[in-house]
Amino acid sequence: MSSSCIEETSVSNDDWYRIANELLSRAGITINGPAPFDIQVKNPRFFKRVLREGSLGLGESYMDGWWECERLDMFFTKVLRAGLENQIPHNVKDTLRILSARLFNLQSKKRAWIVGKEHYDLGNDLFSRMLDTHMQYSCAYWKEADSLEAAQQAKLKLICEKLQLQPGMRVLDIGCGWGGLSHYMAANYGVSVVGVTISAEQQKMAQARCAGFDVSILLQDYRDLNDQFDRIVSVGMFEHVGPKNYDTYFNVVDRNLKPDGIFLLHSIGSKKTDNNVDPWIDKYIFPNGCLPSARQIANASESHFVLEDWHNFGADYDTTLMAWYARFLDCWPEIADNYSERFKRMFTYYLNACAGAFRARDIQLWQVVFSRGVENGLRVPR
Repeated sequence: MSSSCIEETSVSNDDWYRIANELLSRAGITINGPAPFDIQVKNPRFFKRVLREGSLGLGESYMDGWWECERLDMFFTKVLRAGLENQIPHNVKDTLRILSARLFNLQSKKRAWIVGKEHYDLGNDLFSRMLDTHMQYSCAYWKEADSLEAAQQAKLKLICEKLQLQPGMRVLDIGCGWGGLSHYMAANYGVSVVGVTISAEQQKMAQARCAGFDVSILLQDYRDLNDQFDRIVSVGMFEHVGPKNYDTYFNVVDRNLKPDGIFLLHSIGSKKTDNNVDPWIDKYIFPNGCLPSARQIANASESHFVLEDWHNFGADYDTTLMAWYARFLDCWPEIADNYSERFKRMFTYYLNACAGAFRARDIQLWQVVFSRGVENGLRVPR
């Protein structure tokens, strides 16, 4: 029988099972239990696979249908709060992946285009249905919002207010995505915008969205930028820069920002400085990504800018991801012919695992505002 075959079978009581059962019980999770966060095991080889292969084995075995869980988001929240990811021996491949992130530049100019082709170019049919009308593929701001649409618009407004945009300013949008922020800034604040992306599909939609406004959308690497802007903003892109390039990134921002300019960085962040790369996320979702820590951002920026404000609203990403998941399920019948059932399981796993991680506060979402030192300081809105 092939390894991809789904088996409806009872769980074998071997050493692999006993180890897995003990670990999961520390998180309050029962194998084949009745709670929505309990896992239902369909293939007895699941335990050996996960204990030997770690994160990659857990994700791939879900994609293969070896286990089910009614509420994956709750499962991951409990696993992370219990610290189970630190109690499973690292697979050799996981260790090599971490070492590679430390030793090699996985986000070089040549490799930087990989994530654009493998993730952001998946298809506008998927993202246009899953996201809001502004096509914001980053954390929304739920302070006073009760819908994804309102929360994403609140995020866009918050960014513009933090940047203190004025008509006639030139703004650089590094990692502009599908052009939602670029369009919003130009339409509502009368600014001129240059957006850059490494995704051809994003560029096409961004150019169409911003037609009629003073917006240019470039398909290029951020390292090739050499211009002057009053404001620079980067949303959901720094996660793809990589530790080897943090200094280069801030050098680029520095040389492109006018002396009295303001820079806003919006990024997911790691609570520890370890250059850790989740192998499943790296293989299937965001190739060559790496979450920065607060220390890494501070170290890379301190020779260039004054850090004016650091805003953490990572808990809002949980709500954002669950809203995306609900919309993903709703739109699936419309797009199912364009994707496989295994893709559906992969995307389900991705959205719920990330939601659980933010709910457990294992990862963060930061908006950091930089200047070169504004006299009397900046009054940054919330």
